[in-house]
Amino acid sequence: MTEKMKIPFGTISITERSKNIIYEVLATKRVSNGKYVRELEKRFAALIGAKEAIAVSSGTDADILALSVLHDYGAKRGDEVIIPALSFVATGNAVLHAGFTPSFVDIDRNTLNIDPKKIEEAITEKTVAIMPVHLMGKPADMDAITAIAKKYDLYVIEDAAEAHGALYKGKEAGTLGDLGAFSLYLAHIITTIEGGIIVTNNAEFAEVLRSIRSHGRACKCEQCVLNVNSGYCTKRFSNANGEDIRFIFERIGYSSKMNELEAAVGLGNMDEYHTILEKRRENLLYLMNQFRQFEPYLATIEEEPHERIGPHAFPIIIQEGVKFNRNQLVNCLEQQGIDTRNLFSSMPTQCPGFGFLGYQYGEFPNAEYIGKNGIHIGVHQDLGKEECNYVIKEIESFLSKYS
Repeated sequence: MTEKMKIPFGTISITERSKNIIYEVLATKRVSNGKYVRELEKRFAALIGAKEAIAVSSGTDADILALSVLHDYGAKRGDEVIIPALSFVATGNAVLHAGFTPSFVDIDRNTLNIDPKKIEEAITEKTVAIMPVHLMGKPADMDAITAIAKKYDLYVIEDAAEAHGALYKGKEAGTLGDLGAFSLYLAHIITTIEGGIIVTNNAEFAEVLRSIRSHGRACKCEQCVLNVNSGYCTKRFSNANGEDIRFIFERIGYSSKMNELEAAVGLGNMDEYHTILEKRRENLLYLMNQFRQFEPYLATIEEEPHERIGPHAFPIIIQEGVKFNRNQLVNCLEQQGIDTRNLFSSMPTQCPGFGFLGYQYGEFPNAEYIGKNGIHIGVHQDLGKEECNYVIKEIESFLSKYS
């Protein structure tokens, strides 16, 4: 009899360097957005090949602020943003919080990502952007999406929350559109516990983002950006009219700054980024290879030759016609110590909060199917081949009852 193991969904790495920075920050009392946040931004931008990175307080805020930039470029409240029906609910929430209306499009069940063939029919005169999601770290079909965006003069904002380390035709996810939004939540490869970060190659977008994350503040001087002490400039800066520009607000903004303690954890993760990425990739690919034996009953995503999946987690989809349901599989795995999460839902038709938009169940059959039949489990760096084999063996044992 196999000894029962504990397979947690996620983990977090807090390095000695992170601890040392935290002690320093607490001792100096300079805990607000400051030099370590700046270091994190510079290193993240360099890591994925973007010119600018702007750290914020959550992955959801990263989505919201990336969308909010569009108000400076002609977008109006109530305009539409096309998003996949299947995603973590933050994607839909962000569109609404940024002042736009989500226009949902069904997914491709094999990729879990937005189906490009269905995007054009969702475009109206009010559409301003497409926001693809690289769900489970698998890159969306960005060639098709950017071609449609170019045809209709739309912005492309990537929700790359789960796509740390993902590549599409040799380019990092998050750098393929106008802006890319990442989550730095504790389940991700680079984490600040909570937190998010936006990347762009457009310096104007970056300047607007730095304003939006601090209430829409006009002041963008280097001293203000450093936020050395209180989070504001330490000396008075005036415009031509003698006004204190620290208290001039040019646009609607948010309070979404990252603090130094969070940045400290993130910097430690960045020190170990390639090691963590390699370990997670090893686990993901091993499970994908072993999982093919379950194809009549269960499916997962596949890695195509043109891509590298960012190893966020391992999705499992129950196939049609089987004699068991998701709850039975989940209960079995949980009883054997294997932590699971449901694989999100169809936001417009399975999440009551979006009911006011008027969508009807059945409009997004692929997203709805995944919403009823999908789960995901961890592939994080604290796991190895022994744990992966344990998962495979327990699934094997479960399926033997239904074969």
